[in-house]
Amino acid sequence: MSEPHITLDPTGLSPVEKKLRGPLEEQLTSALQAAADRVRTTYGGEPVETVCQRLLDETKAGLHPDIAAGFEPDMDEFCRVAVAIVRGKLG
Repeated sequence: MSEPHITLDPTGLSPVEKKLRGPLEEQLTSALQAAADRVRTTYGGEPVETVCQRLLDETKAGLHPDIAAGFEPDMDEFCRVAVAIVRGKLG
């Protein structure tokens, strides 16, 4: 699996969010990639569900609190990253 990346669906964004879409995607992607690296390096055999939640928690911790509060990722995609971590296919 290649490095995880977040792409925002423009149809669900406000006009302000649309203007900030590029930088926002970059910040979210950076936080997700850093979280994936931390979770991967500390992975100790936990189940996928636990890894998925850790990934979400770590990603939100890497964001500004206002952005983290409004961040509602596609959890299926987050769990795909978690599966890749569990299977050793990420990084």
